[in-house]
Amino acid sequence: MKKIFIILMLLPVIGMAQSAFGKGQPKKEASDELNINDNVQGTLWIPENIKQPPLVILLTGSGPNDRDGNSPMTKNDSHKQLALLLKENGIATYRYDKRVVTQIKKKKVDPNTSFDDFVDDAKAVVDHFKNDKSFSKIILAGHSQGSLVAMLAIDDNVDGFISLAGSGEMIDKVIVAQVAKQAPGLDKVAAATFQKMRDSVEIITDVSPYLMSLQAPEMQPFMESWMAYDPAVEISKLKIPTLIVNGDRDEQVSVEQAQLLKNAAPDAQLTIIKGLNHVLKEVPEDDLVAAKSYSDPNFPIHTELITTMVNFINRL
Repeated sequence: MKKIFIILMLLPVIGMAQSAFGKGQPKKEASDELNINDNVQGTLWIPENIKQPPLVILLTGSGPNDRDGNSPMTKNDSHKQLALLLKENGIATYRYDKRVVTQIKKKKVDPNTSFDDFVDDAKAVVDHFKNDKSFSKIILAGHSQGSLVAMLAIDDNVDGFISLAGSGEMIDKVIVAQVAKQAPGLDKVAAATFQKMRDSVEIITDVSPYLMSLQAPEMQPFMESWMAYDPAVEISKLKIPTLIVNGDRDEQVSVEQAQLLKNAAPDAQLTIIKGLNHVLKEVPEDDLVAAKSYSDPNFPIHTELITTMVNFINRL
């Protein structure tokens, strides 16, 4: 079950019409709410008694994740907890629901949503804050899929970039590597189908039933829009201070992926944190216990992650 779960965390949300969003979520003060547009609805937290704090815009990972880092399948409050700890360290944050979450809440899911739509949303957030003198700096912090989204959204108004568990290879290669670990042999089938998707303008219909959650015909347009970008190429274009963070307990994005980003951006700071997993929590060596961190908010955000991010931001 754990192996299947890790793969599912990569999925886009095409065709999902119902969800558990809004159930059991903490109430938010109205003053915290900030909706940029119909697709970008989020929460702005500003530390008290600090004039012009830096602002971190948090971009969540793949799948139907909300501003708190949760999805219908998982509730770990990772982004909410991260934002709170940054606030306690004098750093403002803006975090928002992915547009697919907003669509699910409205029960109007757009089957044509593409990876580029996520980039457009991130650009809209940067554009909203670029002339706001309330903040001294703007930093984009992208988690997992959000790392690549952030790279593509960065412009002259962004002062720093933080990649949290971001891949260093194209998403099809990352998925094939995951499949290889979980179902040796099936990875070759997955790779062949991805290559067909690259080579053909038509939808591929002869997909393995074991790979439908990743390569189903209705998901292929989204996956192709994501596969169009190489994170190593995109990070090499950046001219701003960059921090690359990964954990040695991350079962979805390996430290090797972080090293690929570092190789492409030699001036970037690379920090590998012992005991840090993919949802930014500190977990033990026991895999069964660590797996619970995806659905148990009681697991803490890794303290070294906070220290690393705060120190990087304060040096900008």
